[in-house]
Amino acid sequence: MTSDPQKTSSYYIAGTGFAGPTLAPGLYVVATPIGNLRDITLRALETLSAADLVLCEDTRLSARLLDHYSIKGPRMALHQHNERARIDDIIARLQQGQAIALISDAGTPLLSDPGFPLIRALGEAGLPVFAIPGASALLSALVVAGLPTDAFAFHGFLPTKTQARLKALSAMADSRETLVYYESPRRLENCLNAMADAFGGDRQAVVALELTKRFERVHRGTLADLAVEFSQGDTKGEAVILVAGAPESSVIAAADWQAVLVDALADQPLRAAVDEVSAAFGLKRKQVYDAALALKAQK
Repeated sequence: MTSDPQKTSSYYIAGTGFAGPTLAPGLYVVATPIGNLRDITLRALETLSAADLVLCEDTRLSARLLDHYSIKGPRMALHQHNERARIDDIIARLQQGQAIALISDAGTPLLSDPGFPLIRALGEAGLPVFAIPGASALLSALVVAGLPTDAFAFHGFLPTKTQARLKALSAMADSRETLVYYESPRRLENCLNAMADAFGGDRQAVVALELTKRFERVHRGTLADLAVEFSQGDTKGEAVILVAGAPESSVIAAADWQAVLVDALADQPLRAAVDEVSAAFGLKRKQVYDAALALKAQK
C-alpha cells in the first residue's frame, strides 16, 4: 500500500498535459471549485493527479471535476455515513506511506462537509495533514456582501425544524459580528422569516445564490424585505445568507429589558411580566416570552 515511486501522474488543461509531482506522505485537504470549474488552483490539480487515493464526498459529483482535467487516479467515497468506519483504513494507508487527497462536493472540505472526525483522528495519531487552499462559498459571499468583514461567525446550516431553528437564532440575536449561514433554496423563505422574527425585520442582510456560476446573483435588503422577495416563486441554487451584527444600542437595550424582566417575574405572573416588558421596550411579545421561559427554567 505504499506510494509507488515509479507511478506516473498527470493532469490536462485545455488539452495540454502536465506531469504531477511526487507528494510526501500525508492527507491533503484540497479545496475545489464551488461552481466554475476554472476556479481551481494549479497546486490542487498537481495534488489530485499525484495522490494515491482521492477521498470524495460523492464520487459521481467529483467525477465531473476530475474527468474535466483528465485525472485518473483511484477514488473512494467518504461521507457522513461511512467516515468513522473508514478512518482506520485511511490511517493504515498513511502509515504505509501513501499520499491521500480529501475533497468535498464543492469548496473547502470540513466547512459543513465531512472530514472533521478524520482530521481529528489523524492529529491524535500524529500523522501529517496539509491544506491546499482555494474556493469557499463562505468567503466568496462575505467579500461581495458589503457587510463588515473584520469579525464574522459561520454557523453552517441551521436546524430544519421550526422551533429548533428559532431557538438557535434567538441565541445569536445580540451577536455583534456578521453572521453567515448556508441554506437550501427550498427552505430559504422560512429561514428568512425566522431570522426576521429573531433579529428584527429591519436588520440588514444579504442572500448570495449560485456564486461563481452563470446565474450568480446577490440580493441585499432588510430581512423583512428579503423574506417577501423570496416568498414569490421557486428559488434555485444553494444560498449563503449573511446578516449584519446587532448594533451596539440593541445589545445595551437587551441587557436593560432582560434585567427589568427578572424584576417583573419576581412579583408578577409570567404573562403579566411579559406584557409589561414588551410594552415598555417596544419588543415582540414572543421574544420576551421566550426569554421569560428561559429564566424560569434556570431556577
